Amino acid sequence: MTKETMNAIPDIIIAIDGYSATGKSTLAKLIASDFGFTYLDSGAMYRAVTLFAMESGYVKGGEIDAQALRKALETDGLDIRFGAENHTFIGERCIEKEIRSMEVSSYVSPVAALAFVRAFVDEKLHAWGRQGRVVMDGRDIGTAVFPDAQLKLFVTASDQVRAQRRYDELVSKGQPSPMEEVMKNLKERDYIDSHRETNPLRQAKDAFVLDNSDMNLHEELVWVKGLVMGRFQIFESI
Repeated sequence: MTKETMNAIPDIIIAIDGYSATGKSTLAKLIASDFGFTYLDSGAMYRAVTLFAMESGYVKGGEIDAQALRKALETDGLDIRFGAENHTFIGERCIEKEIRSMEVSSYVSPVAALAFVRAFVDEKLHAWGRQGRVVMDGRDIGTAVFPDAQLKLFVTASDQVRAQRRYDELVSKGQPSPMEEVMKNLKERDYIDSHRETNPLRQAKDAFVLDNSDMNLHEELVWVKGLVMGRFQIFESI
């Protein structure tokens, strides 16, 4: 996208929601890069809180000590930030590899379902989003975090495609897991995300649905660019 076209896009927030392993984060990063926007990874923040809970002993034997985690977040806070290449940090420690592990994936949905955890993350997201020109992905960005976002997308794909993507991602990171375990984890997360009491995953009424089961990233980006240009009457060959 040319500099002139990038500047023609108003200071909007683009909210991207959808299921696990649909490539929301990858698409959001690509949009941010192409549009000259700031990318915020809400999922990474929930994973960072989950890693903190696990390393602090608040997750034991599959159970979450919600009271202790809440006290820790309220008393000491948690310095989550994004650094070089949008990598996630707690303080000065880069935790990008740790938060993408299957172990963290197994607990992130129940941790993220806790109302006080969502409030903690939402507060940080609101602060970052006030400036506009932001692309943010997650599971309740368009319905709860930024319900007034000027553009909302809901990304989906078939279960088999999503499982294969997550499997390939783990293999590429040297963390292979059996396909059966990957599929089981996706289905469990889908259920928890869609049935949690606080801000469950659902499609916003004004969201545009993108089923990328049979699309590559370039095709997805062209689709989004066409959508933005049409909505905001920006004319340029894409």
